[in-house]
Amino acid sequence: MGQNSSWSWLQLHRWNPSPHDWPILVSITAWCLLSLYWDAAAKNAAPEAESESSGSRRVHLLLVTAAQILLFVPIPGLRHRLLPESILFTAGGLALQAMGILFAVWARRCLGRNWSGRISIKVEHQLVRTGPYRVLRHPIYTGFLGLYAGVALVSGEVHALMGLALALAAYLRKVRLEEANLMRAFGDAYRAYRKATWALLPWVF
Repeated sequence: MGQNSSWSWLQLHRWNPSPHDWPILVSITAWCLLSLYWDAAAKNAAPEAESESSGSRRVHLLLVTAAQILLFVPIPGLRHRLLPESILFTAGGLALQAMGILFAVWARRCLGRNWSGRISIKVEHQLVRTGPYRVLRHPIYTGFLGLYAGVALVSGEVHALMGLALALAAYLRKVRLEEANLMRAFGDAYRAYRKATWALLPWVF
C-alpha cells in the first residue's frame, strides 16, 4: 500500500489546523488505522513459492507512494478546487472511505494466508472464490481505490484528484500482472473464473 507515506501530509507541509480541516484529519486517521491492521495481518501470510521481481514491486510502491503524497499534500499550484466545497461531497467522501476500508478488510480476511503484498503464488495456494471474490477478482484493490476516491472527494483539489488517477493507474498495472500470474498458476480454472466475475467493479471492469 505504501502505508507510511500517508504521514507525508503532516511531515512535508507546515500546517496550521482550522475547524474546516477535520475531514482531512479523519481521512488521515482512517488511512493510518488501515495501515496498522494491514501490517498486523501480513504476519499470517503463507510463504511464497514464487513472486514478482524486486524491480516490479518497487515500481508499484513508487506509484502508490507518489499517489498518496499527491492525495494528501496541498502542493502549491495544484490547490485550486475542481469540486465545490460542500457538506455533501465531504459526507459522501467520508462514507466512501469507510466502505472502502470495510470492503478491503473483508476481502483480506477471505483471502487469508493466500494474501501477499507482492504479486506471488503461495505454497499450497488456493483460488479463493468466497465473499467478495464471488463477484470481483480483486476486491482489495476495489476497497483501496474507494479509499483514494473518498479522500479526493473530501479534498476536492487538483492534487488529490491527480493522486486518485495515479493510484488507479498503479492498480490497473497490478491487476494486469497479477492476472497473468494467476493464469499461469491455475490455467483453465482461472480462465473460467475470469469469465464469471469482474476485475474491480461490477458491470464496469
